[in-house]
Amino acid sequence: MAECIVGISDLKVSNNQEDVLITYALGSCIGVAVYDPQVRVGGLLHFMLPDSNLDVDKAKANPAMFADTGIPLLFKSCYRFGAEKHRMVVKVAGGASILDDTNFFRIGQKNLTALRRIFWKNNILIDGEDTGMNHNRTLSLRIADGVVKVRGSNNFTRKL
Repeated sequence: MAECIVGISDLKVSNNQEDVLITYALGSCIGVAVYDPQVRVGGLLHFMLPDSNLDVDKAKANPAMFADTGIPLLFKSCYRFGAEKHRMVVKVAGGASILDDTNFFRIGQKNLTALRRIFWKNNILIDGEDTGMNHNRTLSLRIADGVVKVRGSNNFTRKL
């Protein structure tokens, strides 16, 4: 198996059955894994911030940094490999309150709200999630069968 690392503010899409897409250090950031089981195409996005209006120039240079530009790009990238929206299985992780014990900035919460709003507007359901709380996560997607796993900072791993 080939491990393909998805960095912060990054996304990768694959139809290679040997690939495992993986992203680390999901704190307030959110990882979105999508998979079409019929054509075995999957993608993984690791976005940092909810709204590209925070920095339009950065959004143009790196749309994966923001929920409102990264999520549509993730789906469109999968469509290029033959995926179809109605078949897509969607799983998410992250959105924690890390380094923000007072919950002043609420970046994780804002990221989750943005994600849910985008999915709601586009009639997309979340099939599995591990979000909120106050710990980091690692999220992986196996292209061969669409298995999504999340591992917490306590090294507990489970399927989503």
